[in-house]
Amino acid sequence: MGRTRSDIVIADDHPLVRGALRQAVEGAFKDVTVTETSDFDQLILVLAAQPETDLVLLDLAMPGMHGFSGLIYLRAQYANIPVVVVSANDNRSVMRRCIEIGAAGFIPKTMDLDAMRAAIATVLAGGLWLPPDLGPATSSDPESADIIRRLASLTPQQMRVLMMLSEGLLNKQIAFELSVSEATIKAHVSAILQKLRVESRTQAVIAAAKIAQDQLLPVGG
Repeated sequence: MGRTRSDIVIADDHPLVRGALRQAVEGAFKDVTVTETSDFDQLILVLAAQPETDLVLLDLAMPGMHGFSGLIYLRAQYANIPVVVVSANDNRSVMRRCIEIGAAGFIPKTMDLDAMRAAIATVLAGGLWLPPDLGPATSSDPESADIIRRLASLTPQQMRVLMMLSEGLLNKQIAFELSVSEATIKAHVSAILQKLRVESRTQAVIAAAKIAQDQLLPVGG
C-alpha cells in the first residue's frame, strides 16, 4: 500500500511565520506530520533523517541561506522533494528565478491561510503554483542566468562548500564541519573554481554573492 500521510517540513527562522504555515497545513490535511526548522543546517539534518519528506516550505532569508544557493543545493541533493519558497519578497523577478531553479511554487507571506492551503494542495498534487497576478515571464538578466547555470552544475557537496566559503570559513574549518579531510576540501574548491570559470575562491564567493544581491530581499524575507 502507498503512503497516505504527508510529511511537510517548514523552514523559517520566524516562529510566528512557522506557526501560521503550520496552521495552514494542519487545517487543510487530515493526516499530516509537520516538522519545523529555523536555519539551513537544521533543515539539512531533518531531510537526511526524513528522505521521504513530501514537501519543504522554504524561507529564502533564514540563517545559513546565501541567495539562491540553498535552493540550488536542495534541488541537487533532494531532487524528488518539492520545494515551495515562502517569502516576504514580492519581487516578480525573484519569483521567476526560483521557478527557473526548480522550486515547485512561490507563496508570498502576505497571502491568507485559505490561499496558502490551496497553493500547498496544488503542489502536493504534483502541480506548480505561482501568484495569479505574476504576469508573463520576462527575460532574465543573462549574466545572472549564466551564473545560476554554473552554480547548478556543482555537486551538493561542492555547493555546501561554496556556501561555507561565503561565510568566510577556511578550508580546515570546512573540513571539520563536513567531517572530511582538508585535502578533500581543496579538491572541492578546485572543482568549484573550474565549474564557475573563476580563478580564485574570492571570485567564486563574489559570483555567489551576485545571485544573493539579485534577490533584493527585505528584512524578514
